[in-house]
Amino acid sequence: MATLYTQQSNNVWKTWMLMSVFFIIVIGLGFVFSRMYNNPSVLYFFVIFSIVMNIVSYWYSDKIALSLARAKPATREEYFDFYTLVENLAITAGLPMPKIYVIEDPSPNAFATGRDKNHSVVAVTTGLLSIMNKVELEGVIAHEMSHIGNKDILLSTVAVVLVGFVAILSDMMIRMSFFGGRRDDREGNGVFMIIGIVVAILAPIAATLIQLAISRKREYLADASGALLTRYPEGLASALEKISQYGRPMQTQSNAIAHLYIANPLGSGSFAKKASNLFSTHPPVEERIRILRSQ
Repeated sequence: MATLYTQQSNNVWKTWMLMSVFFIIVIGLGFVFSRMYNNPSVLYFFVIFSIVMNIVSYWYSDKIALSLARAKPATREEYFDFYTLVENLAITAGLPMPKIYVIEDPSPNAFATGRDKNHSVVAVTTGLLSIMNKVELEGVIAHEMSHIGNKDILLSTVAVVLVGFVAILSDMMIRMSFFGGRRDDREGNGVFMIIGIVVAILAPIAATLIQLAISRKREYLADASGALLTRYPEGLASALEKISQYGRPMQTQSNAIAHLYIANPLGSGSFAKKASNLFSTHPPVEERIRILRSQ
């Protein structure tokens, strides 16, 4: 029977699996690309590139995510209530105190990032701090602390870098297929040219679907773990209700980190509601609230 502890172990395994899948996808792109141009050095470049990106994603993906979100460090003096709340929940959860950041944005939202519990970050928007009462804010922070405790912050943050770079490589491959290289380099490689274009189109889609699947499942787990941490599921349920009612998207957006947030940063307007669940970064808020209140 699955428990929070088995899920934590699974998340560590999934992180290494994601990095391995990324390595295979990039090597596959490099192989096809090298055959298109009859140039083995292209494959060597892709091998080195994939190794470097795996290293970068492990050590620096959290800094990249914070930069994309335009988050700034929050001091105890300026955000005393927020700071002490995180501090108290960290003690309750038996976790080291994470670094805390604030994003200047009226849309209520939050996310956690980092490579492990000793190098973790919790970031919230100014909008979240302004519209939540203490119990609701505690529910949101407990949710984010649960991402840290459940060991899924590395998995989610690594996906930011890896999925983004697969998209960049695929775009570069498509451009060079049509506009790059000499004509005679590509003569006799028509089949690989077609395969290369197809692979370049499908690779980022496959990587994105992996990213979305990771995101949806971990949100349910963090909701349950957060409710267990505070012993008051209604706090998080009420917070999610307020976030969904706000509706408007965040001013600073990046699809690369959308899955990190507690709620979809694109908002909950009509377009977001009509979008297919297959391409949604988050499970339906109504379902999350229903499950929390059923506890």
